[in-house]
Amino acid sequence: MDASRFLDGSMAADVGFDPLGFADSNENLNKYREAELRHGRLAMLAAAGWPLSELFDVKIAKMMDMDPVIFAENGFRAPSVLNGGLGLISPLYWVGCLAFAGIFEAISISSPQFNEGIYPKSVSNKDQRWIQTAEIKNGRLAMLAITAFAAQEFVSHIAVVDQVPFFFKPI
Repeated sequence: MDASRFLDGSMAADVGFDPLGFADSNENLNKYREAELRHGRLAMLAAAGWPLSELFDVKIAKMMDMDPVIFAENGFRAPSVLNGGLGLISPLYWVGCLAFAGIFEAISISSPQFNEGIYPKSVSNKDQRWIQTAEIKNGRLAMLAITAFAAQEFVSHIAVVDQVPFFFKPI
């Protein structure tokens, strides 16, 4: 299968892999790269946040005199669609999340200038390229990790932090 003519190696982490031919224009390729960066960055936060929430949510909620979002009803697992935990969180919270996301997307659509990130100016172009490639690859790995967390908890009904306690012993 031929590589897309738009995947010419000019973007970080571009190895010419597009077996389904999605990169049929520079405009589409840039949209896909933007989506990959956004989802990768969010997944990197989630890959760290998921186990941290399972470890510290109840403790932090008690310190702040709030109700925890991790409940005994779902086995003290991070709330997800697969374990039914999302239904235990107040609908008002979800309305707020939707409103915030809607405002953010409205701003993004009205100003389509996508910023690939702020990288240190003191490093060479070669090093900046390496940093950008590392961000893309770590984002891809984090997207796989979050999928694996969800699948593990769905199949085993055991929290991620309890499945591998040697990684997640509370401090």
